[in-house]
Amino acid sequence: MLSPAWPERAAWGTAPSLRAWQNAAMAKYVEESPRDFLAVATPGAGKTTFALTVAAELLGRRIVDRVTVVAPTEHLKVQWAEAAARAGIPIDPTYAAGKGRTSGDYVGIAVTYAGVAVNPLAMRIRTENFKTLVILDEVHHAGDALSWGEGVREAFQPAARRLALTGTPFRSDVNPIPFVTYAPGPDGIPRSAADYTYGYAHALADHVVRPVLFLAYSGEMSWRTRAGDEIAARLGEPLTKDMTAQALRTALDPAGSWMPAVLEAADTRLSEVRRHMPDAGGLVIAGDQDAARAYAALLKRITGRSPVVVLSDEKASSRKIAAFTESDDRWMVAVRMVSEGVDVPRLAVGVWATTTGTPLYFAQAVGRFVRARARGETASVFLPSVPHLLGYASEMEVERDHVLGRRITDDHDVFAAENDLLAQAQAGEAGSAELEGLPFEALGSTASFDRVLYDGGEFGHAGEVHVGSEEEMDFLGIPGLLEPDQVRELLHTRQSERAARQRAAPPPDTVAEVSTHEQLAVLRRELNGLVAAWFHRTGQPHGVTHAALRKECGGPAAAVATAEQLHARIDAVRDWAVRKTS
Repeated sequence: MLSPAWPERAAWGTAPSLRAWQNAAMAKYVEESPRDFLAVATPGAGKTTFALTVAAELLGRRIVDRVTVVAPTEHLKVQWAEAAARAGIPIDPTYAAGKGRTSGDYVGIAVTYAGVAVNPLAMRIRTENFKTLVILDEVHHAGDALSWGEGVREAFQPAARRLALTGTPFRSDVNPIPFVTYAPGPDGIPRSAADYTYGYAHALADHVVRPVLFLAYSGEMSWRTRAGDEIAARLGEPLTKDMTAQALRTALDPAGSWMPAVLEAADTRLSEVRRHMPDAGGLVIAGDQDAARAYAALLKRITGRSPVVVLSDEKASSRKIAAFTESDDRWMVAVRMVSEGVDVPRLAVGVWATTTGTPLYFAQAVGRFVRARARGETASVFLPSVPHLLGYASEMEVERDHVLGRRITDDHDVFAAENDLLAQAQAGEAGSAELEGLPFEALGSTASFDRVLYDGGEFGHAGEVHVGSEEEMDFLGIPGLLEPDQVRELLHTRQSERAARQRAAPPPDTVAEVSTHEQLAVLRRELNGLVAAWFHRTGQPHGVTHAALRKECGGPAAAVATAEQLHARIDAVRDWAVRKTS
């Protein structure tokens, strides 16, 4: 029996609790009564409520007798069961394929894609024995040629109704998703066709999700390749794909200066947000367990409190996430575990600290911060200034479809498709073998504020913006409770006011009149520019040139060299240019 408190116990159209998009999607669903329906809605928009409304409607009209929810993780099974219980739809989250009967108190079960793949025949028999509604949560995980997709297709082919849900309707591989319709696009390539779409831009206009400020940080990086070449470059400047990847790895090195500076900036931003959202939390998305522990140690030094660390192979991961959700802790550091569907509504500040860089993973990660609880809440995500991440950030409002092409087959790792795509992209440049898993040594890094990306626009200040400066605080200090149009107006105002003050103030006559930090940054940029010019003139690699300058002039790598040492190298490379011209 359905709970009388559940609004859809009566006719769904009379329920006042549904959002406009949920009502519109329900209207279409009831009118068409399809066997298969794909709903694409941005993270935080309320896909779970919509699906349970559909379930209540179909159960109430006796179109189905049972409900099966398929979710990506064990944690989400429990989350679905709890949400369904509040809707008066009892679901068993402990069911395992082959278990047989469940208690007569249940009208449904919750299983994982991996659990279905273990014994799809048992799930098929259960589906055949009852008129079943199958809810496929984050259905993009069920791509064909993975055992999950094959299992899903076999198990749920006999279902009376199938409702597919996703916030990211595209995979990074090209395997068709079971029970999803594909239609040729303008270029003739098949693309997924959603039955109802509710994108981030619409959700933002409806105040359903938070506006996201992307705060990008650049800085000077120095590293040594496996060949022994020492390279210095600025994160965010035009670089080859190899050098961009190596600069990013250098920035994310916990032993450098970039990560501590960015974490401190993020904690400053979190303090500002907590003035209006007292329980606001932050999440650092780490690339591996060693880095996660190192970042946690940095955060402890910055905040004086140990953050929650969630590692992918820990049995207690789900309990840690649940405890953090209900707590007042400031920070959580996680590897993989906080993915799509995991609901931690108080997360408001994020730090991207992983080299994983596919559109799907980015969308999933950012989705953890956009879930609005009250009108006016904002989200802030700190990013390294690398082209592909800045591109994803600027395209937040672009709706994507799943495009079919070459297939990938891997029955063991749900993330294999993501990693394969990243490897393909990195393999496009010569020498990419150096990037991962081979000798690489980060020598040093510094951080500086680059820009804010918001609503398709970019905002920042001219010149070098140091971490901890007033110019940086123009953006870190933006109130945590603003409407989207207020955020845009405030960004414009702070940028223009600072620009006016900079125009009014006389510039320093010489590099010696600025701070030591800025002087070193100016000299490093000048040296890197001369080394790049030398490369274009002679073809000599940057690392070889830097090594030759160090040999001739002495001193450490450019990232940690003194002003005097940098001046000597600048003079030396200019002298080379004069001699070559002569």
